Amino acid sequence: MKNRRSSLSAGPALALICSLLLQGCSALLPRTKNEVISSWTGYDDAVKSLAAIAPYTATREDVHRLGLDPRTNAAITVLHFADLLQKFAAASLIKPEHVDPGIRDCLRAGKQCYGYTVSVKKLDRRRVGNFMLDMFNFKRETVTTGWSVEALLVFVDDKLVYELIGGQPTINEYEVKRNPLGPLQNVGEESAQSLR
Repeated sequence: MKNRRSSLSAGPALALICSLLLQGCSALLPRTKNEVISSWTGYDDAVKSLAAIAPYTATREDVHRLGLDPRTNAAITVLHFADLLQKFAAASLIKPEHVDPGIRDCLRAGKQCYGYTVSVKKLDRRRVGNFMLDMFNFKRETVTTGWSVEALLVFVDDKLVYELIGGQPTINEYEVKRNPLGPLQNVGEESAQSLR
């Protein structure tokens, strides 16, 4: 009789513990951070920093002093003249007087013209929603937040002649993926791929 009473009183306690665990399980869902390391704290900070570099007054060394040196900053790609020719191909269709002076000087300079692309993004992806539905692949909800900035800096010899800044000040995306068959949803695809 004692054993039966203790198992009856343990039942509701066990149910309560399981319920609390399942409610708190959303904290167990995956979370991903994707960022290019940068001293910028946000989009506005990046734009303000980049806008402080003035074409025809700043040099390549000035740009490097601001932390935009491709040898030490993974967010920067060096472009050679052929890359810039592709980017500025539309300039040949415009009257020369309507083309930005920096682009004109670059095209005239030929191989002495080169550029840097700066690409910084900070993204935070986290899965939200029901833990059990997510775990068994029935429904996965993902929220992505962050920002990104893109800039093009063009040099002739060591003088900055042109800059262009853009990007996304706010990234806020919500994605839902539903799989009616749950864990069995991709079984047919996986077996078809293994036969190839």
